[in-house]
Amino acid sequence: MTTHAPRRRTRPTAGSRRAGRDTGQPPAAPYATRQIPYYEVLGEEGLAIIERNADIILEEIGIEFRGDAEALQVWRDAGADVQGERVRMPRGMCRQLIQAHAPAQFTQHARNPANNVEIGGPHTVHVPAYGSPFVYDLDKGRRYGTLEDFQNLVKLAYLSPQIHHSGGTICEPVDLPVNKRHFDMLYAHMRYSDKCFMGSVTHPQRAEDSVEMVKILFGERWMDPDTGKPRTCLISLINANSPMTFDDTMLGAAKVYARHNQACIITPFILAGAMSPVTVAGTAAQTLAEGLAGMAFVQLINPGAPVVFGSFASSMSMQSGAPTFGTPEPALVLYVMANLARRLGVPFRSGGSLTASKVPDAQAASESANTLLPTTLGGVNFALHSAGWLEGGLAMGYEKFIMDVDQVGMMQTLLKGVDLSENGQAMDAIREVGPGQHYLGCSHTQANFKSAFYRSPIADNNSFEQWNADGRLDMAQRANARWKALLESYVAPELDPAIDEALLAFISERKAAFPDSNT
Repeated sequence: MTTHAPRRRTRPTAGSRRAGRDTGQPPAAPYATRQIPYYEVLGEEGLAIIERNADIILEEIGIEFRGDAEALQVWRDAGADVQGERVRMPRGMCRQLIQAHAPAQFTQHARNPANNVEIGGPHTVHVPAYGSPFVYDLDKGRRYGTLEDFQNLVKLAYLSPQIHHSGGTICEPVDLPVNKRHFDMLYAHMRYSDKCFMGSVTHPQRAEDSVEMVKILFGERWMDPDTGKPRTCLISLINANSPMTFDDTMLGAAKVYARHNQACIITPFILAGAMSPVTVAGTAAQTLAEGLAGMAFVQLINPGAPVVFGSFASSMSMQSGAPTFGTPEPALVLYVMANLARRLGVPFRSGGSLTASKVPDAQAASESANTLLPTTLGGVNFALHSAGWLEGGLAMGYEKFIMDVDQVGMMQTLLKGVDLSENGQAMDAIREVGPGQHYLGCSHTQANFKSAFYRSPIADNNSFEQWNADGRLDMAQRANARWKALLESYVAPELDPAIDEALLAFISERKAAFPDSNT
């Protein structure tokens, strides 16, 4: 058994407290709520063109649902034209199914109710990066991820108030068998954090295991007595195999989660130029068509099951074929898709802090900022890949995680907009100071100085002389010290020992039921 109980930590040292110092900001909310307008790049006419083209794709070209006879029969029974594995939907069919049944906003429940998140509406949930086989830090460099790395990253997400969610496959623990590692990943989310988390989608049975473990974790809270349905305690990523294809693995996982009233993020995964047209409008139309088909399918399986419309679209180097990030075209796609999701009436997932850089350098910072700002302005509700992403998603960076968390905190401050309260207007300060004086000692400044401005925990704003005396550290080096200090100070959230014992017993029994495999 590779799962271990968490080790209790002693109180942090003075040095670790300095590296993990308080930013002076007020306590973070369990999710962000925007107080600023959406940034939109298309008007009614342009959006209607994209929607019309998506309808043409669904009706004339169709979407393939591969390897799943049940899915094809579900579509056939609903009135779609099914020829082989190609499904063509009558114009407006998918939109009608979604708007009739899918919730515009829903709650994902955490084992600690204070960490429940609202997904949809004016809310944004920031989530760690997902799916990397490698990890990177300044000390050990790039290497395959392990269970220890996975646990460390769960702890860092738990310790970061700006990160609202524990995420899913923060990195692949490749030291564990492929067909059993989902048990240890899920247990890490459940034991080392009390925030919301994501389920496994790599096999329908792994989705079933995810549901069973959540039932143990939540106990009586699993069922909502008011609705008679399971509470939504999991959210899971269902990728379309673009262009215009869903495979049996994703369909199988989607059916499991939908039938248990758990949320599915239906996301076309697109490298524009290879998996969609090279144009923004063409990519947007295909993304919308694929998303409509996936979300409508979930509603056919279980009307009312929560769905999130996802868009992941990167550009590519037309010289090498490599994916590129932080470029303007994917930002335009994001703005368009966010607007289309609002018109459809469902939550939206996209964006994050994306980069092709291999290390936490200036390229990583600039590309990630160029992704995170559209995420904020466009109106993303579930910002997967908000922290840690390196190397086009192949690596999860420890320092990059800390750097991204800092940027996410800034974006959450931006989302709050302008304070127009009496304190925000500050007329008492202006009256007190008057012409020709300064505000440093006035009552208003003294009352607000701790929280007046965003304070980065890793940026250096000292003089050159002070920076030089402190060791000439760059931001990545300061982030290196911070993640170590955070892990040193980690204390696990309390978990009922009986629940912990039941989870470990379930994992042990299930692992013993079938041999290890790397598929």
